Amino acid sequence: MAKFDPNEVKYIFMRAVGGEVGAASALAPKVGPMGLSPKKVGEAIRDATMEWKGLKVTVKLTVKNRQAVPSVVPSASSLLIRALYPNGIPELDGDNRVHDGDISYDDVYEVAKVMRGRSLARKMAGTVKEILGTCFSIGCTVDGEHPKDLQEQIDDGSKEVADYEVERE
Repeated sequence: MAKFDPNEVKYIFMRAVGGEVGAASALAPKVGPMGLSPKKVGEAIRDATMEWKGLKVTVKLTVKNRQAVPSVVPSASSLLIRALYPNGIPELDGDNRVHDGDISYDDVYEVAKVMRGRSLARKMAGTVKEILGTCFSIGCTVDGEHPKDLQEQIDDGSKEVADYEVERE
């Protein structure tokens, strides 16, 4: 067996519900072999995801020297849902939620700027169209219009999208 290197950095990605302690039994197989306590890691994840309370988010655990530092890797849907409910996510029953609210195009553009580094689109217009597709899938409208209509406006050139470049991750 290879000797444990204390300076080695390992990354663990996992889904968690914001503001809640995940089940220690789910964390144990991931963090146990590294000598970490699943209960303490779960509490650290809860503390790091408090501002995402009630939303499923991806958490990146950076493990170095037997210390786990959690950080949130936001997805397009969680950013949009957060923009849709600025006062907090309402309690809804069931997993199949339809968010039938309305957000502004500016909110969509801001989410696209955050997601630009992970987008596969060549131009910012493509990233905005990806985010509009996510708006369609979660069930919200943008400035009172259907997201598909805005995608068509971007395609035919009647809606301009300002360029925004960022370093790729």
